[in-house]
Amino acid sequence: MKKSPFATIPRLQPVPHCPLCKSRGGSLLWRDKYCRVVLVTDPDYPGFCRVIWNSHVKEMTDLSATQRAHCMRVVFAVEQAVRAVFTPDKINLASFGNMAPHVHWHVIPRFARDAHFPHPVWGRRQRSARAAKSPRAPAHWRALLKSTLAKLL
Repeated sequence: MKKSPFATIPRLQPVPHCPLCKSRGGSLLWRDKYCRVVLVTDPDYPGFCRVIWNSHVKEMTDLSATQRAHCMRVVFAVEQAVRAVFTPDKINLASFGNMAPHVHWHVIPRFARDAHFPHPVWGRRQRSARAAKSPRAPAHWRALLKSTLAKLL
């Protein structure tokens, strides 16, 4: 029987003050032993997802090469699923961790007339809520995103 490349990696204990250890971080779309994909509730950005490493780890380089590869495979699968479901003008991938020092990636569909475009979603709004236009999400988009992820992962 082949041994998992993750078998020798110690499971780190949750950190009590870490928001990503204390909660899911959004509505759960997919999960395995190592990471989870959640949907972020943001009315300006339907389809905004996070990929969150399950164990409390601060930096990508704290993960083994195998773990990093797994994490990025999930990030790229989420990007592919979001693109398939929403057909955005651009996808933003971001990993900061300044507010929550726990490995996680933001996968954000962007549209030319969204509230902040072309600036980051955390920046100053470029348009009022009335003027901003995020395209209508396809019917049943949550289920569609979830099923697309399941096929890719």
